[in-house]
Amino acid sequence: MSEFRVSPVTQPLRGGIRVPADKSISHRAAILGALATGTTRISNFLQSETTQATVNCLRALGVEIEQPDATTLIAHGRGLHSLREPSDVLHCSGSGTTMRLLAGVCAGQDFLSILDGTPALKRRPMARIAEPLRAMGATVLGRDDGRLPPLGIRGGNLHGIDYTLPVASAQVKSAILLAGLFADSPTIVREPALSRDHTERMLRAFGAKIEIRDWRLEIGLISNLQSPISNLHVPNDFSSAAFFIVAALLVPGSEIWIEGVGVSVTRTGLLDALRKMGARIELENERDESGEPVADVVVRGGSDLRATEISGEIVPRMIDEFPIFAIAATQARGETVVRDAQELRVKESDRIGTLATELRKMGAQIQERADGFVIAGPTKLRGARVDAHHDHRLAMSLAVAGLLARGETVVAGWECVADSFPGFATLLPQVAEPALSLPKGRRSQA
Repeated sequence: MSEFRVSPVTQPLRGGIRVPADKSISHRAAILGALATGTTRISNFLQSETTQATVNCLRALGVEIEQPDATTLIAHGRGLHSLREPSDVLHCSGSGTTMRLLAGVCAGQDFLSILDGTPALKRRPMARIAEPLRAMGATVLGRDDGRLPPLGIRGGNLHGIDYTLPVASAQVKSAILLAGLFADSPTIVREPALSRDHTERMLRAFGAKIEIRDWRLEIGLISNLQSPISNLHVPNDFSSAAFFIVAALLVPGSEIWIEGVGVSVTRTGLLDALRKMGARIELENERDESGEPVADVVVRGGSDLRATEISGEIVPRMIDEFPIFAIAATQARGETVVRDAQELRVKESDRIGTLATELRKMGAQIQERADGFVIAGPTKLRGARVDAHHDHRLAMSLAVAGLLARGETVVAGWECVADSFPGFATLLPQVAEPALSLPKGRRSQA
């Protein structure tokens, strides 16, 4: 088990940085490139343990995929019906995205696929995909009647359904839409709230017939997907940028500029929450890249943050950012309340329970609730030995907390950060170096 040691900062965080490519979009680009007819070249592809799991599974399904360098992936797709039965188990590592999205793909195949993963993945709920895929005509088996991995899927001969998601989940929505590519009639998915929309955007880029009205999506019949003519560029990951956004907010005098971040409204609930607390965050150079909204994010620290309440429709739009949001809440005046976030219980860790356990070690005043938490602030954190609980987002959030604490913080289980941000341990100290300057043409307004 590896460790990461963090000392409190003694000066403002400053500079222009790039965070890794978007993990969610990288998964989807690889999958749709594999299913399309033609060659799909994907630039700025995230190389991480979880995205590599998706690539390895696609290769096991017979897709030719090249990786000429660390950020390029080339998929030579032969069409929706070109996959072959894998000779071994499809190992999804610790990636819920890999398992759930590939379950939708495998549901459309007339052969047996078995999807398995790490012990942590074996604990994540899969009934939410098993139920709609069975309704479409696939056979889905698993532990506890398909509620837990490993999953055995025999598909083919699917028919469209009209399905209402019990909870807003981009992974479940995506699994159904991907299975809908193989159905004999249109498939409709209804969401109870807005969840990240990368699958819908990318399906359109590959020529799928998809209609969106409010929170209703319909995917029509199609014989094949076509690879986009131009290079498919993956924007940088908002969830990875979130750690530096909060770090800069909490260290007075800081100014951080983060280049080329994906800013789909379905992903940026954290910005809304932080601005509501009084944060100074701006989007500059807003543009469109490969169908995704992108901007440069500028953050200035020193604002007097005030507590807020988070619930309802904003929750799925910031579901991966609650660990780092909790760090911000420890420094806000008053009680910050989070409700309707029970989905945090079934992420890489129980993010409500693990957050409460580890932040208390650092002196935070946090009360655990069934569907969220309450944090009283501001609190002077203290350095401590904390545990990542095999959760990359918890690990990096605790590291950011260590920047503010008195004394050294040691994050145990640091190896899990490779799931999404392998270079985090190198980049975090750099933003405190005076030699790291703002990009040319930018002048500090702090």
